Amino acid sequence: MNYLRKMPLPEEIKKEYPLSAKSVELKKERDKKIAAVFKGESDKFLLIIGPCSADREDAVLEYIHKLADVQEKVKDKIIIIPRIYTNKPRTTGEGYKGMVHQPDPEKKEDMLKGLLSIRDLHTKAIEQTGLCCADEMLYPENYRYLSDLLSYVAIGARSVENQQHRLTASGLEIPVGMKNPTGGDLSVMINSIIAAQAKQTFLYSDWEVSTNGNPLTHAILRGYVNKHGQSHPNYHYEDIMQLIDMYQKKNLQNMACIIDANHSNSGKKYLEQIRICKEVLHSCKLSDEIRKFVKGFMIESYLVDGNQKIGDGVYGKSITDPCLGWEKSEKLIYDIADLL
Repeated sequence: MNYLRKMPLPEEIKKEYPLSAKSVELKKERDKKIAAVFKGESDKFLLIIGPCSADREDAVLEYIHKLADVQEKVKDKIIIIPRIYTNKPRTTGEGYKGMVHQPDPEKKEDMLKGLLSIRDLHTKAIEQTGLCCADEMLYPENYRYLSDLLSYVAIGARSVENQQHRLTASGLEIPVGMKNPTGGDLSVMINSIIAAQAKQTFLYSDWEVSTNGNPLTHAILRGYVNKHGQSHPNYHYEDIMQLIDMYQKKNLQNMACIIDANHSNSGKKYLEQIRICKEVLHSCKLSDEIRKFVKGFMIESYLVDGNQKIGDGVYGKSITDPCLGWEKSEKLIYDIADLL
């Protein structure tokens, strides 16, 4: 292992890229509204929506500005949390790993520039649009660089069994979604929620730390892959009822679930996200129990439909998994609001 350079402390980067006092207060208010949904104090629906992976600042900010316009029109029913996913898990370790690694996807890795760029992007999103965003916690220690900016954190299917992710989540004061693992074992996800909702003591960034537990930790159903590599969904009525039963048996706090409309639920057929969202909302109409339990959707969406290879140069088109384009996404948001 080669030690390339010592990275700046989170406090140093936060000082260089501070959040304005106005935005700090805005985030506090928005965090309260989001937490109220998970606590069952609000019946508003959450949409955690945006690109599979952030790749360039200008396109991501343009996309979030569009979301902000729509948010104003659906604010009585929906809270929009834009996805700015700045690190991308790679099963084999190959391919684009996100802005934290490569602020420019066509250039070599530079993690110092990456940390500065993701801090800057998340800050601009709040300052310019008033929307507080979500990111995936692929690297638990990286959260320190964004801790004052994020309103939602997701733990991915490949990370949900990791002890450090679970214990770090127990110290966060914002909602943390635990995805079911790629193999689909819901008990793994439930165990992760149990660990994150409990008080913990562990080593973190050269410190012995203790946490109070995070009662806003919850489940994300994202489908699964069987031993033959075939995708299977787990968003159907029966799947959600099974998860409700598992929650009740473990007596978990703030029963809540987010449905990920892409990944293995759609088999990465991004257009299926539209149908999946509407099917889940139909289940909500059939069961008050499901309506109270399902708090929102995760949707992969960007300016242009589909995806492309790095270097193809289509502005606002995903360079990782395929996403819904803006026109379809905007219509879907309005359709969801109408169906709620």
